[in-house]
Amino acid sequence: MSTAIEFNHISKQYRLGFVSAKTLSGDLNRWWQMNVLRKEDPYLKVGETNDRTKKALSDFVWALRDIDFKVEQGDVVGIIGKNGAGKSTLLKLLSRVTTPTTGTIRAKGRIASLLEVGTGFHPEMTGRENIYMNGAILGMTKQEINRKLDEIVDFSGCERYIDTPVKRYSSGMMVRLGFAVAAHLDPEILVVDEVLAVGDAEFQKKAIGKMQDVSKGEGRTVLFVSHNMASVKALCSRGVLLENGSVKYMGGIKETVDYYIGEGGSSENQYFEDLSKAPGNDVVRIKSFEILPEKSQANIDIESGVKFRLKFMCYKADAMLDVNMLVKTMDDVIVTQVGSVLGNIGEKDSKVGIYSVEFKIPPYTLNSGKYKVEIFFGENQRYLVYDGFEQCFEIGNTLTDMGFNQNVLPGMLRLRLDFDIKYEG
Repeated sequence: MSTAIEFNHISKQYRLGFVSAKTLSGDLNRWWQMNVLRKEDPYLKVGETNDRTKKALSDFVWALRDIDFKVEQGDVVGIIGKNGAGKSTLLKLLSRVTTPTTGTIRAKGRIASLLEVGTGFHPEMTGRENIYMNGAILGMTKQEINRKLDEIVDFSGCERYIDTPVKRYSSGMMVRLGFAVAAHLDPEILVVDEVLAVGDAEFQKKAIGKMQDVSKGEGRTVLFVSHNMASVKALCSRGVLLENGSVKYMGGIKETVDYYIGEGGSSENQYFEDLSKAPGNDVVRIKSFEILPEKSQANIDIESGVKFRLKFMCYKADAMLDVNMLVKTMDDVIVTQVGSVLGNIGEKDSKVGIYSVEFKIPPYTLNSGKYKVEIFFGENQRYLVYDGFEQCFEIGNTLTDMGFNQNVLPGMLRLRLDFDIKYEG
């Protein structure tokens, strides 16, 4: 099988806060060195790793650093990682939206890119006109677009509004039309970056089915970026995990996703004695988080239920701080969400101090397997204050040893859970 895409030691550096060399003399010097003397950029320095959680100590940052891998023709590759890992930057380099600082990219065939909602659309033009314009940008002739037009319009589900300017489209309609154009104009390489998250469930299912047809039935190559691990596993055969601009792991999609999820949180109870180093910020910090079985036993079992205990420090009086916990499967399917507001715990006003939160999942509710808890705090039910804590846990199933086949599906969105929150001083 031939190679469709080849990334050869690709790096991309950005300057924080500045586009030019700061001064006219610096810009002239850069132009002279690079265009006349044919030397490297004199202002290209070794920058910092692209870790968005840390304060910058340099004006330069590597959005990507030494990316080196190949994609075979017909492969469907899922590119995953946290926000700021470099996923979108990599796809923009491949789509020639921007150029790499160092290294080269070789791609065989026409590339169709869907990098964000409304990519390549002119807001004053109708949906029909934008189809023709996008097709021309992708190198298609008018006759080819005419043959595909009915299929594109039907797939998008926007037939009623096809002669309406796209500035009046919703974000979901823009995604539908944009994806329909990209998928039906026969590209050898299809690049999709997270935009499907905007569409509804019906369209996401249709789009994933279309990408599977494009890759398996037509032998075309797909690069897919998403934070929805269930979609990634359903669609992709290989995975690339990026972290701080570098390749952290590469392999089969199941192994890559499992590695990524395993890196995301701890399976042990967490205690932070030094609050200055605890997860959080100047509004709230987590003091401890425990996952406990209802019974006194070493392992959590579906027969016992699971109890969660969170302690955190609130540094702001009258904060009306929202405390929320999400329980998810390892594929990021939400099992349940519980939450409360500090101002609703019986006190007239929330106070500065330590709070304790407890809630439990009843027995016989979840299947055996791995799950994770995500904790985030908001203020006045609107503003996200902190969302950086995640912890994993595993439920066993001793009932199978007794001849039972427990198969309880996640369905707790309909289940009301008790959520106790107390002020400890």
